[in-house]
Amino acid sequence: MSRERAPAHTEPAGRLADLPYRPCVGVMLINRRGQVFVAQRIDMPSAAWQMPQGGIDPGETPRQAARRELYEETGTTKAEIVAESQTWVRYDLPAELAPKLWDGRYRGQEQKWFAMRFLGTDADIDIDGDQPEFSAWRWAELAEIPDLIVPFKRALYQQLVREFRDIVAAIRED
Repeated sequence: MSRERAPAHTEPAGRLADLPYRPCVGVMLINRRGQVFVAQRIDMPSAAWQMPQGGIDPGETPRQAARRELYEETGTTKAEIVAESQTWVRYDLPAELAPKLWDGRYRGQEQKWFAMRFLGTDADIDIDGDQPEFSAWRWAELAEIPDLIVPFKRALYQQLVREFRDIVAAIRED
């Protein structure tokens, strides 16, 4: 009688739930037409689109991290923070991804999101920085944002659309 062994990357029962969330920020960059910046990751070219996001470095405030991440991922500083999410929002990684990302140290991310008004032009965006993360970018309508993201982040993006809807409308009206 043979017994099959679980794949090496399978987490023991309960281990994933015991892991902490990675502290992170996200940026909803909104242009003058009320459209939102989205980009496609280099490491997952056939995957969904996402808004800029990234971890908070030691000693950094969430606002500082948001400005840094915006620059690192879009190449621009031509934006102003106009709103901040009321709460920290979380998402869990699928069990098969958790061991592969961030050395398996986190179960997902806990994020503080910022809505930023883009003050530049498309020429001010450069995704080909020192360590590019994106292969393509575009402006998307707010309503389509949740459909562009990977399924495990969809509820988070739906929450952001609801929370920042009025901010986007106000920017569009200016």
